[in-house]
Amino acid sequence: MHMSARGALTPRIRVVTLVDYLTLAGGAERLAVLITTRLDPERFEATLCVSRHPRDPPQRLDESGLRAQMVMDRSHVPVLGLRRRRKLEVVPWLRLARFLRSHRIDVVHSHKFGSNVWGSVVARAVGTPVVIAHEHTWSYEGQPLRRFVDREVIARCADRFIAVSREDQRRMTEVEGIDPERTLFIPNGVTDIAAPTGKDVRAELGITPTAPVVGAVAVLRPQKAQEVLLEAAVILVAKRPDATVLIVGGGPERAALERRAAELGVGGSVRFLGDRADVSDVLAALDVAVCSSDFEGSPLAVMEYMEAAVPIVSTAVGGVPDLIESGIHGLLVPRRDPAAMAAAIEQLLGDPESARAMGLAARERRRAEFEVDVQVRRLEALYEELLVERGRRS
Repeated sequence: MHMSARGALTPRIRVVTLVDYLTLAGGAERLAVLITTRLDPERFEATLCVSRHPRDPPQRLDESGLRAQMVMDRSHVPVLGLRRRRKLEVVPWLRLARFLRSHRIDVVHSHKFGSNVWGSVVARAVGTPVVIAHEHTWSYEGQPLRRFVDREVIARCADRFIAVSREDQRRMTEVEGIDPERTLFIPNGVTDIAAPTGKDVRAELGITPTAPVVGAVAVLRPQKAQEVLLEAAVILVAKRPDATVLIVGGGPERAALERRAAELGVGGSVRFLGDRADVSDVLAALDVAVCSSDFEGSPLAVMEYMEAAVPIVSTAVGGVPDLIESGIHGLLVPRRDPAAMAAAIEQLLGDPESARAMGLAARERRRAEFEVDVQVRRLEALYEELLVERGRRS
């Protein structure tokens, strides 16, 4: 209960946040954890529902999952695991339906396509007052079935369909034909990332203090197009043989990328570091940070680069131009253009004073416009506004 403006006790709003995995590795998954744990506990009773959460988390979760579980434990926000193993498995969603009914949930807020489909259908079927779907990047070129499901299932069941960039919102309405009144643009935000501890990552990796170091932090999946960075590295290393490229993160593409680096002859200049808990220290070791993605929503990695004030080179895709004004906060290049990427990296390496100014401008913009608590306050207001519309709040 919390005290209303008129002095009466009002029940807390019961919110279920639905996502596929418990992890801090992916942007959408990390935001689901941050949003759930940062809702005002005086006004909201939060639960994180993870459809593919294993039955015995300590034995099954990877390192990133265990760190996410620790965040949830410290915040005293419960995690409901549905133990879903296959795409079309129905029983886990019956568990969710029973939970929504028995706990009289007020708001279901799902993240990413699969959870958006099931979450919006199940929540609407059991009469949950407010249903919100959250798409973290629009990537449905050449996928008419997914566009159909977005428009005819998710958008019809959800009260609001949130886009994380203006470009994604435009595609939802103009390409998919979703009613603009049902869409809403809310930019992502990040917390202030941990300050570097002073750990010397260059020394750990045997890199000299003056050698150029370029890096990327990403889940290694096709969307992130790390092979483009590898091809850019060929051009870069030809001009600067002492340059090193660090790729931070794990994922299904790692083995293929390692093979590709060897094929391109840059295996000795590219280091795959896997998942790291000390990303702030790695960022402090970089001269330039890179995002080579084919598509993005509002990438948290780029926001982390901004917060770390590392000069940025990124593809001009999705919501990245909402974050980075080329020449002011970093440099934007066309997607799938390794020559342009290498030239932009070389430009920043060759003009450290200008690069440093861009990094500082990016940090200032991130702190002013892309803070996770601003995002959470907007979501809290949305939950309350929609409950008022449904007659569940005065």
